[in-house]
Amino acid sequence: MGTRPHVVVIGGGFGGLAAVRALRRADVDVTLIDRHPYNTFQPLLYQVATGTLNPGDVTWFLRSVRSKQRNVRFFQGSCEAIDHDAHTVSLSGGEVVHFDHLVIATGVAANYFGTPGADKYAMPLYTRSEALALRDAVFSGLEEASVNRQYDDIRVVIVGGGPTGVETAGALAEMRNKDIPVLYPELDPHKVHVTLVEMSPHLLAPFAPESREYAADSLRKRGVDLRLSTKVNEVREDGVVVGDDKEFLPAGVVVWASGVTAPEVVSNWGLPQGRGRRIVVDDHQRVKGCDNVYAVGDISVGEGDRALPQLAQPAIQQGKYVGELIAAGLTGETLPPFEYKDKGILATIGRASAVAEVTGLPRLQGFPAWVIWNSVHIVTLLGNRNRLAAMVNLGAKYLAWGRTHNAIVGDTQVPELDTTAQERPEVRGA
Repeated sequence: MGTRPHVVVIGGGFGGLAAVRALRRADVDVTLIDRHPYNTFQPLLYQVATGTLNPGDVTWFLRSVRSKQRNVRFFQGSCEAIDHDAHTVSLSGGEVVHFDHLVIATGVAANYFGTPGADKYAMPLYTRSEALALRDAVFSGLEEASVNRQYDDIRVVIVGGGPTGVETAGALAEMRNKDIPVLYPELDPHKVHVTLVEMSPHLLAPFAPESREYAADSLRKRGVDLRLSTKVNEVREDGVVVGDDKEFLPAGVVVWASGVTAPEVVSNWGLPQGRGRRIVVDDHQRVKGCDNVYAVGDISVGEGDRALPQLAQPAIQQGKYVGELIAAGLTGETLPPFEYKDKGILATIGRASAVAEVTGLPRLQGFPAWVIWNSVHIVTLLGNRNRLAAMVNLGAKYLAWGRTHNAIVGDTQVPELDTTAQERPEVRGA
């Protein structure tokens, strides 16, 4: 690195990459730091978890950013501490990186809200490894149940009625309805349950009432057991305790898709924190009380706990704005406060079923909304190879609906026979 101002960006997600790219023509050196060597397209992680997409379809090698931007380098590591007087960032491997400008775009983690057992037994869905772990747990459970045919009902519980919870529940229900009767003839689909638990009285809180009702009806038509206005009191190894009457729902897998919070390490960075431990910023995305330090995306929250939707578009727009703000400051220019331009929100329930509230268009449901959802997500993926791979894999599933039952699986556990069963199942031919 030369003697030019040094901009350090922590986090290679939507916001971090937008900030880096906005500095492409600026007279600065940029260092992008992330604990993973890849960017993860989180909106499609549930498709990885349910066996439709490969993990490589939703990840993009962060060092590839240099192919079109030579003033940036990538460094893999995790931020442990920030020295605001010395303007340095200390990384997990012992490295110390000096900065003139610092952009924090680390994203957030699952918020368990103090629910007993949730952090130990529930499975979040925010990273590539978590999606793969969930996929392997689901298919391992199906393999075990197919061997031990003297089984009680098997269940997956999804906690949280936001887009991640709704989309995951819909995908699992379609797998149960469409694929299990063919792939697992040993199992009775009527004894395989998908339950979604949401504390509020409706799903998809940011959406209009008619979109919420459509999503709930679509899930019920697919056989999802909806438990609205229901609190999860405890997560156990074998299920969850829900509701005021402390009902126990046995479950082999519990998916946690209910709320986010800043990682605990952020508390060590000497930054002001607001709701959800997120970093408090002013109307220029500058961290309160810190010169030349900015926060963008889900990790940031406005003064008075004013927060934008936890979506890709706010992070992209904030990251681009901060990059332009830093570049403008080098020439003595100023920019007006950041202003978010809402482009709308989308959620899919399953094949040919989605809700779309896009700015400039009427509210859409069903097949038209589903086409928009697919188009937007494929276009937003990073890299043409990822876009092509996602189109092929999604097309193979949805265009050949009813004629193909292939799933992208990993290493499932070898099922063990339950010796306590009264009868040993006999393996017979089809």
